[in-house]
Amino acid sequence: MKHLKVLGWNDSLNHVTSDHRRKAMQQRRGARRNHHAAALWQKLTNATAVEANNQPAAESVRVAKAAFAIAGLAARRQETSRLVQLLFDSFSHPAPAGIRSAPTRIRQLLYRAQPYQIDLQIEFRQESNRLVVTGQLLDVRNPEMIGRDVQVTLSNRSGSVVKTMTNQYGEFRGEVEHSGDLELSFAGSGGKPIVILLPKALDP
Repeated sequence: MKHLKVLGWNDSLNHVTSDHRRKAMQQRRGARRNHHAAALWQKLTNATAVEANNQPAAESVRVAKAAFAIAGLAARRQETSRLVQLLFDSFSHPAPAGIRSAPTRIRQLLYRAQPYQIDLQIEFRQESNRLVVTGQLLDVRNPEMIGRDVQVTLSNRSGSVVKTMTNQYGEFRGEVEHSGDLELSFAGSGGKPIVILLPKALDP
């Protein structure tokens, strides 16, 4: 009988000891996990601090931004240039000798860019060194309709930008400093930009 009591007491003691051992092992494992997690976060904190100190030079950032801007602008121009079709250019036909030598030069252009037909006249004013651009937007889907209240932007691609608006007849007019080049843009169907580029706008 005493032997059975001793065995029972030993079993109970072993059970309690096993529970304590198991809890201690679990605590050690938890401590190790916490230690690993703390070490990982410390590494991340150190890496962030090092990265913050490795800032690029302002000039490098400026160059990178300019490169991305040029690439985006080139892509936009390439996309929109496919939408524009030149129908007529007065510089394709030689002007009479007397007009060719005149100080005031005029160029007539006709474009198709859905949904518009764009009639343009570019005139050079030598006394003010400015290009006078007049034009009209006609909605080709409805010939009786005109492109009214459309904002048109003129640029010489050298910093001079002029914004104008078509009137009730679809006509617009603007003057921009003459730099040699001319860019005209406005919103087309679905809000997609239509861009007309004229490098050396008045050079035949």
